[in-house]
Amino acid sequence: MRKLASQLITIALLTTTAVALAQQSQPQTAPAAAPKPRRTPTPVPPMTWTPNHYDAIHISKPIKIDGNINKRVWKKAKWTDDFVDIEGSAKPTPKYRTRAKMLWDDNYLYIAAEIQEPDVKATLTQHDSVIFHDNDFEVFIKPLATETGYFEFEMNALNTGWDLYLNKPYRQGGKADNKWDIEGLKTAVRVQGTLNNSTDKDKSWTVEIAYPWRAFTNRQPVPQPVVGTEWRINFSRVEWTAGKPREDNWVWSHQGLIDMHVPDRWGYLEFRGAHSE
Repeated sequence: MRKLASQLITIALLTTTAVALAQQSQPQTAPAAAPKPRRTPTPVPPMTWTPNHYDAIHISKPIKIDGNINKRVWKKAKWTDDFVDIEGSAKPTPKYRTRAKMLWDDNYLYIAAEIQEPDVKATLTQHDSVIFHDNDFEVFIKPLATETGYFEFEMNALNTGWDLYLNKPYRQGGKADNKWDIEGLKTAVRVQGTLNNSTDKDKSWTVEIAYPWRAFTNRQPVPQPVVGTEWRINFSRVEWTAGKPREDNWVWSHQGLIDMHVPDRWGYLEFRGAHSE
């Protein structure tokens, strides 16, 4: 009897040990990760100002796009106000002047810009590079108030461009569509000085842009403007300064925050007839 009891105890011990070893050999299941909180965009401060307004005059003949903004036709257009810091007058006045003009005809929206710069530099040569890694000039256009999407174009002093469409602002979950290309776009740059030569002092670089009306229609049903049509538009200049970790952003119609992607803060572009009233 003692022998049987001893055998039963031995079997029980062996069974307990086997179960423990089996449990140790099972893969451990990690506890479920807590769900990540959704990141809330930085609140947009209240808008206490009226965005800028520009009347673009209609012209009858096309403009030759060569970067020369001193052509007679451009004398018909008024300069915008000088660009200001993206956050507005609470920030310092930009150290270099930037300003733009606009005209239009039956085929194109024309933009000219003068970008004062004592040391004109550019490095990017590949189309659709992230152009704002260089000093650049940028155009933001929202033709339709009924649509959430809008169009962006950036260019540097090498005349390298980046065109993209956004279905809605980034802070609302928008996605950049780099496949959008401005079909028929014309651009040109002239440097009043020497490009990428820091041993002398430059004056500026100037740009000319011609947007064909058909360029927008493969993303939105944008009709060709007529006299009285109004779009939202803004311009931005990115300026990098040696020793500063962040770039400056100088714009035509200030945003009130460091974010160009708030279209309801852009300026107004009104298409006028041959003689502005």
